[in-house]
Amino acid sequence: MSRTLFMHIVDRLSNEVQFFRQKEDALGRRGLSPLQKCTAAIRVLAYGSAADVVDEYLRLGQTTTRKCLENFVEGIIYLFGDEYLRRPTPADLQRLLAIGQHRGFHVMIGSIDCMHWEWKNCPTAWKGQYSRGSGKSTIVLEAVASYDLWLWHAFFGPPGTLNDINVLDRSPVFDDIINGHAPQVTFSVNGREYHLTYYLTDGIYPKWATFIQSIQLPQGPKAVLFAQKQEAVRKDVERAFGVLQARFAIVKNHALFWDKTKIGKIMRACIILHNMIVEDERDKNTQFNVSEFLPGEDTRSSHVDLDFSLEMPTNIANMMGVRHDIRDARMHQKLKNDLVEHIWHKYGDNY
Repeated sequence: MSRTLFMHIVDRLSNEVQFFRQKEDALGRRGLSPLQKCTAAIRVLAYGSAADVVDEYLRLGQTTTRKCLENFVEGIIYLFGDEYLRRPTPADLQRLLAIGQHRGFHVMIGSIDCMHWEWKNCPTAWKGQYSRGSGKSTIVLEAVASYDLWLWHAFFGPPGTLNDINVLDRSPVFDDIINGHAPQVTFSVNGREYHLTYYLTDGIYPKWATFIQSIQLPQGPKAVLFAQKQEAVRKDVERAFGVLQARFAIVKNHALFWDKTKIGKIMRACIILHNMIVEDERDKNTQFNVSEFLPGEDTRSSHVDLDFSLEMPTNIANMMGVRHDIRDARMHQKLKNDLVEHIWHKYGDNY
């Protein structure tokens, strides 16, 4: 995190959150500064250390450090959550579609996968629900990541006994589409028109129209090339998980809190901070110049309706129809076959 970004966070917290304002006691002596409190919280998040480790460096006791951490994550969620943990806006979606087309996957808006965060102090009564395989208790995070490692969707809390399919059944990832709140998208692949965006996934996810998996045992050069491209692009979400854990060791190490609600707030705040860092460093780290795609030759085969209506009536028949379209296995196979042909047409000469 750059110093400019960190000081921006400190400034917002000190001005808008009561806990981080510097106070005076009855003798006029000043208490802990906002910089001390925020530094203590960010060090615990970044290094995953115990609360009493920052005592000598910042002159904060264990209890005070824990209070700083709890108020810091709540302040981050309150001040920045709506902006940095949002669903893609039509403008965001147009940019993601342009990058997806440039990488060979029309209207691919990201990669979806799950990771587990080990919960060391899981209550004994819950261990059977949160433990599987190795016997360690874990909590699952489902996330969608784009090419720049921005996390567009984060669903945290399912117990570790669930696999990716069980988590998907509980996830709100398709709620906007089902409720008619998602932008209308039209695109064509290999001469065929489609209306649903999709995610790249690994092999465990079901064959839905909104998921595109690799080919497990590719036969022939077209299938081999598609598998290589799909697996390379799908690594976005794996890279995002790795960068998130590298930046915030508290997510990589065991969760030491007893309260699951506090653990959830820590994960949410770390994701928001991760997205803030991505936005701050995007121009330096991204390998794409977005201005090249707006408008351009690569975006002519797709269209996002920027004036879509959110006044779709709450009709159970409409919702069930959209749900059926999302889970349409035949549409999934058609789209996958068209993507195989498109990628071969685009990259086959260099294969």
